[in-house]
Amino acid sequence: MNRGFYSGFWAVFGAFVIWGLFPLYWHQLRSVPSLQIVAHRVVWCGLLVVGYLLYRDGAGWLRQTLRRPRAPLMLAASSALISVNWGLYIWAVNNGHVVESSLGYFINPLVNVLLGVLLLHERLNGAQRLAVASATVGVAYLTWQLGAPPWIALTLALSFGGYGLLRKIVAVEAIPGLGVESVFLFLPALAYLLWTHDHGQGAFGHLGGYRDLLLVAGGAMTAVPLIWFAYGARRISYSLVGIIQYVGPSLQLFTGVFLFGEPFTRVQALGFGLIWAALAIYALDGLVRARRNQFPAVAPAVADQAVK
Repeated sequence: MNRGFYSGFWAVFGAFVIWGLFPLYWHQLRSVPSLQIVAHRVVWCGLLVVGYLLYRDGAGWLRQTLRRPRAPLMLAASSALISVNWGLYIWAVNNGHVVESSLGYFINPLVNVLLGVLLLHERLNGAQRLAVASATVGVAYLTWQLGAPPWIALTLALSFGGYGLLRKIVAVEAIPGLGVESVFLFLPALAYLLWTHDHGQGAFGHLGGYRDLLLVAGGAMTAVPLIWFAYGARRISYSLVGIIQYVGPSLQLFTGVFLFGEPFTRVQALGFGLIWAALAIYALDGLVRARRNQFPAVAPAVADQAVK
């Protein structure tokens, strides 16, 4: 294994560690309304990413990206989905639902599988069908025992899965794609922040310099792990990326249970266990196929969609 493999592995691993520890970061901003956090994340991430692209590629990066077939419409739709995902995730973290939000990102790879089958007409082998069935039983069990679907987890998984599907179809690289999405979201986010400031509801500048710094740094916290991920995903196998991605929701789950004191009942343990079994089956199937120099029929689609 060469240096490129090791640098790629640690870059991807570091990205998922940051995403997994995000609850600790956003929890520091729990006194700020979730929508304002998202708006700040969009504004500061947009400035950072667009500035980086201007430095790297010059002013033509936007025109070149939007020339891709169906790129403007697809990226507009993906920007809407990722804003929903971000908003719900931050709200969940700051309202005591870290465990359920982690469930959403455990389910997400299997949602990608279903979307690939239903919309891209991809085929599943026996192991993949067993994985989907186990995850479905797990979600159904949680719904039956809790009396309601785990709507936070399902919405996070579906919004992120839909985002990944659009990014897969449009075939735009991660950083330029995030740059275009930031362009679409920048003016609405900035207008909302200015409106809250004019009406005396804005958090920025009123909750102390520490929280102002966290709001600004949220842009870097969004962009940096994505850049690491984009760098690393090109240097290690796709199946290995699919395995490493479970570091993120695992850390979220541990954070919710052991640091934030959220309950983790027997009902949740059994439901999660069925979903973890599904992920284990799917991951092992991917490793077996990788050893045969064949990738899974339905890939996790993380390389173009891993933006938390």
